[in-house]
Amino acid sequence: MELGRGLLFIWILAILSFHHCSSNANARYHYHKKHKPKGSPGKSPVHVPAPPKNSDPPSIPSDPYPNDPGDTTGSIFDVTSYGAVGDGCSDDTAAFMEAWKAACAVESATVLVPSDKLFMITSTIFPGPCKPGLALQVDGVLMPPDGPDCWPKADSRQQWLVFYRLNDMKLTGNGVIEGNGQKWWDLPCKPHRGPNGSTLPGPCDSPTMIRFFMSSNLVVSGIKIQNSPQFHMKFDGCEAVLIEKLLISTPKLSPNTDGIHIGNTKSVGIYNSMISNGDDCISIGPGCLDVHIEGVTCGPSHGISIGSLGVHNSQACVSNITVRNTVIRESDNGVRIKTWQGGTGSVSGISFENIQMENVRNCINIDQYYCLQKACLNQTSAVYVRDVQYRNIKGSYDVRNTPIHFACSDTVACTNITMADVELMPHEGELMEEPFCWNAYGIEETLSIPPIGCLLKGMPHAITESSQYSCSNENGRF
Repeated sequence: MELGRGLLFIWILAILSFHHCSSNANARYHYHKKHKPKGSPGKSPVHVPAPPKNSDPPSIPSDPYPNDPGDTTGSIFDVTSYGAVGDGCSDDTAAFMEAWKAACAVESATVLVPSDKLFMITSTIFPGPCKPGLALQVDGVLMPPDGPDCWPKADSRQQWLVFYRLNDMKLTGNGVIEGNGQKWWDLPCKPHRGPNGSTLPGPCDSPTMIRFFMSSNLVVSGIKIQNSPQFHMKFDGCEAVLIEKLLISTPKLSPNTDGIHIGNTKSVGIYNSMISNGDDCISIGPGCLDVHIEGVTCGPSHGISIGSLGVHNSQACVSNITVRNTVIRESDNGVRIKTWQGGTGSVSGISFENIQMENVRNCINIDQYYCLQKACLNQTSAVYVRDVQYRNIKGSYDVRNTPIHFACSDTVACTNITMADVELMPHEGELMEEPFCWNAYGIEETLSIPPIGCLLKGMPHAITESSQYSCSNENGRF
């Protein structure tokens, strides 16, 4: 295996360091056998497109370091040179911040988290603006305090590592970012984690592991991220993002552990990665434009989702999303669009293509009645879903649910749904329910398996042209 010997060495070091460190003697960090990512699905290799190009890239922020550091361009800033211990129990936060501050002032600098060590840091914001070309290279193990009882009271419980106002920055390396999530998942306020399988009232804040906020021209490549308390990686208000060759791994029953979540972000490429977790492997929130996902293996998980959108009667605009050459296996959902009643805005220009399903419930799903309570009030407005293509989607489904489910709003129909070369067979047993459609308009270019006789032809008699269903990003701008 590519990292076999290095990971074995770190595993031995982890045992020795935790045995030595009484303050963290019961730490749960451990390694699993590393699995080599499989190739992309399909008969031919998946071509990894170049990082998304931004035709009008955001300007680089003004330089906060007016003093020229000299000929240090391309320097490496090893966190151990700034006092980081790397024994798995010492707090190395201050050393990381000193290394970051020094590297931030140097063009094409690298903050190095060296191999064969385990670094513990608390909730931290790595701020910009910085000189362009900054990289954080994680070759060792980086982890937070072990659970809510060890979390400093003054620290945010909503996020751990935050990268803020950066341009031209890279997160990479051959190491592991470990979330120590088990004690967070076991909080009694988590779903079904209370007495007798109950869910006790909160607060129930749990940290997102990695968050990029208001940043641009980002690359995240090659790292392994595992056991997040909540979301593994979030991008909020970002532009021009390339994510490739990641391995995200968390148990199937870990709650709310989305793999990659993007919101209010545009020009995103997610390529050749493997994600297994307890929620959506990739989720796309409001305000996202031009997202390309290719060569991803997803599962066990809750599949790839657009949404949820329109919560609390909000406007949601999502367009130009492509998911292709992917595998989804052993998952509660395949490809899904989910919206709340009462929302406004639109979802448009969506393409799901060349997708292999392996024992998946709800393989193809549009749900405009998304609700996390036992009952949600019926509302007349809805996010308008249109121009959605499903092409060459094949494989097997779990017969506990129908493989195709289009539940569109009573008042705002889904339009221009296209089905072509869809062949889904029962993984075991026989189909119990036929495909379901409600107020869904579209065509079958080829006969689907199972047959979809419920799509309405043409267009609805009245399509609302109200401004509440239009989005300013439909011509490529937000």
